Amino acid sequence: MNKRTAAIIFMSVLSLILAVITFKISINPDSGLFLTKESLIDSSHVVPKKLFLNSWKITKKRYFDSTLNHQDWDRWKDRYTNIIETEDDAYLAINTMLASLDDPYSRFLSMEEYSEQTTNIDSKIVGIGVNITSASGKIVVVGTIDMTPAQRADIKPGDILLKVDGKDVHGKNIAEIAQIIRGEEGTPVEIQLLRDGKKINKTLIREQIKIKSVNHKLLPDNIGYIRITSFLGANVPDDFLASMNALKSTKGLIIDLRGNTGGLLPNAVFVADMFLNGGNIVSIVDRNGIRNDINAQGKAITVDKPVVILVDGATASASEIVSGALKDYNKAVLVGEKTYGKGMVQKIYPMPNKTGMNLTIAKYLTPNGNDINKRGIIPDYIVKYSEKDYYANKDPQLDEARKIVKKMNAF
Repeated sequence: MNKRTAAIIFMSVLSLILAVITFKISINPDSGLFLTKESLIDSSHVVPKKLFLNSWKITKKRYFDSTLNHQDWDRWKDRYTNIIETEDDAYLAINTMLASLDDPYSRFLSMEEYSEQTTNIDSKIVGIGVNITSASGKIVVVGTIDMTPAQRADIKPGDILLKVDGKDVHGKNIAEIAQIIRGEEGTPVEIQLLRDGKKINKTLIREQIKIKSVNHKLLPDNIGYIRITSFLGANVPDDFLASMNALKSTKGLIIDLRGNTGGLLPNAVFVADMFLNGGNIVSIVDRNGIRNDINAQGKAITVDKPVVILVDGATASASEIVSGALKDYNKAVLVGEKTYGKGMVQKIYPMPNKTGMNLTIAKYLTPNGNDINKRGIIPDYIVKYSEKDYYANKDPQLDEARKIVKKMNAF
């Protein structure tokens, strides 16, 4: 994966997390396609051994590959059951067991990781509205979110975060800093910044900040542009519908799914359904080969204007459902580079002790029956976006999309 793709994913993660902090930067699309948005916290407490056995049992019964990567699953129970004593022991055993599936999308989530994932799905977080990253050992502000405490306090990109509530953040990872910055709504948090060689102290009041994954704008020639950075948030349908209404009088539409690494299946279905007047949107095939078709609603009114979808090597999972469906029905033209190729479906299992597990339980096919897993979707127009373009603030893919929309509509 080139540096440009990595940069796109980096920015999509910033947009996805939005609120208090950038928790994790990854160039491997791993947010996946989640069958449900179930995000209940299981607050029941079990001993570490029981937590392991619960994970072992669910995986054996529900994992998509009934052969469990061609292995005797009982061997893991025999190996670990009688030696697990602490929670760390259970985590290690579960992670080792799941790793044997050779499936990067099936993973166990600690209490902190599961809480973060739930926060993303709920589309809200309590914080101050600043995005940060780690650069050369320093914690640097990337930007702030509109109408948040951080913006109102005039925190600027390039500021270096030194302390939070008197605690030195040097040497801490992003997740640790996130936990310090987070807190109850209405409570104060003190931060110390370094700007132009001078230390600046600020006290901010934490607020609930909505994670918004859909944004829109009007381009020249009356072309509408909608960027969806993630399909994970619960507010994606409402936000997408609002963007569509705001751009309803445009002559054409560009939907930007570059860097969108996935999210919730219902969200992808909702977006695709806006452009279809019937037919199958996606097929879900379970471990027994049973196929479940998810069909469009067959509405009397659908979008009837030229549509171009921008894709790249980080367009994955739920984004590929939308791209694949609209391409198969000739409802949109795809521009950019071949998509990532993730055709597997995960379900989120709330686990005891406030932990969780993402487990692959099915695969999906496009309306034409295409299995895109590890293959991706080839766009109608292949247009490269180089690192040189990125740093020169040029976007040849978007430029090409605008040309195609104008041609389709005979401006």
